[in-house]
Amino acid sequence: MKHRIIEGRLTYTSRKPDRLDLMRGFETFMFTRHSDGKLTLRAHCEIEEPEPTVMRDIIYSIDEHGQPMDLHVRLTVGDAFMGSGWLRFDGKIIECESFGPSIGRLSQQVEAELPMDGFGTHPIVSDGYMLGNHKWSHEGERHKFNCYLPSPDHRGATPPMIAQVKIDGIYLGKEQVTVKAGTFAARHFQFVDPGDSGMAGEHPPYDLWITDDEDSIFLKGGVGGYMMTWYELVELRR
Repeated sequence: MKHRIIEGRLTYTSRKPDRLDLMRGFETFMFTRHSDGKLTLRAHCEIEEPEPTVMRDIIYSIDEHGQPMDLHVRLTVGDAFMGSGWLRFDGKIIECESFGPSIGRLSQQVEAELPMDGFGTHPIVSDGYMLGNHKWSHEGERHKFNCYLPSPDHRGATPPMIAQVKIDGIYLGKEQVTVKAGTFAARHFQFVDPGDSGMAGEHPPYDLWITDDEDSIFLKGGVGGYMMTWYELVELRR
């Protein structure tokens, strides 16, 4: 086989004073890097806290130019089926076919605002890869990411349908980072929502560190505000 596989696992913990460092979920992921430059991400996410619980499975493919191709998502909320959907981007149009108990059978077509930075898929590793996929020119640079999500909810816990979100990313510089999975050369970023992103409510500041290489693997990070969450890479194979 000519492709390269990257596999790993993240832990989700809490930074809330009454739940400090307690487990609140996990994420397993696999990147397939093809010899023609295309990439496919598979991720399984489970959020145990706060209620209702969320379980998400996604398959997301990106072409050799860093543009989204298609996204499959299946969602369970409170251990009940919430919806499944498929999004496709042809360079101009985003189409969505989905189904859920609360929305029935849904078909959408939206003309994308260009340039487009990708599909926001909600797995933590996808957040990191979107940042790494952008060409940063200098420390302190701020870029407004134009992306389309299957859910504008902060946890992605609504039935799949097209939602446009514009959220700022800031490059804060290079560091060496040690996590349970090892020590890595890293880049530090922050997502900032000025309040007009299109998310369902203003998203609190979100700091994250990714590997300083083409793989852009999420290493650690956390969200402040009302969420008070922390994420860390605990296993990596590549």
